[in-house]
Amino acid sequence: MSISQTMPVSSGALWTGRVLSGLIILFMIFDGVIKLPPLDVVTQTMVPLGWPADVNVARTLGIIGLISTALYALPRTSVLGAILLTGYLGGAIATNMRVGSPLFSHTLFSVYLGIILWGGLYLRDPSVRALIPFSR
Repeated sequence: MSISQTMPVSSGALWTGRVLSGLIILFMIFDGVIKLPPLDVVTQTMVPLGWPADVNVARTLGIIGLISTALYALPRTSVLGAILLTGYLGGAIATNMRVGSPLFSHTLFSVYLGIILWGGLYLRDPSVRALIPFSR
């Protein structure tokens, strides 16, 4: 079945996908916005992770996260946004692994977010379901 011949999304799957995607969007907006003002709590939290306590680094990470989230939120660019957010979350995984953070609560947290991110997109976007077919 080609991408143009995908089955329509059921109402339940569509709304579940929207809710999952909405949760990711809200979380990532919070994550990005908190990095924009020069808050000490943000820059000081970055130091144990090996990042410099530099406001500009935090702002840059916040802007990257917000742009990727905006692309994910827009239906026409949601796949690009999901790919960019996957890279962003991968950086968080690598950072936490490098400093020896706890596995299930810190290191794999970005994996959990990635599963919700792609699961939400899979449920609301027939073109993604056509690219990643699960047979019944």
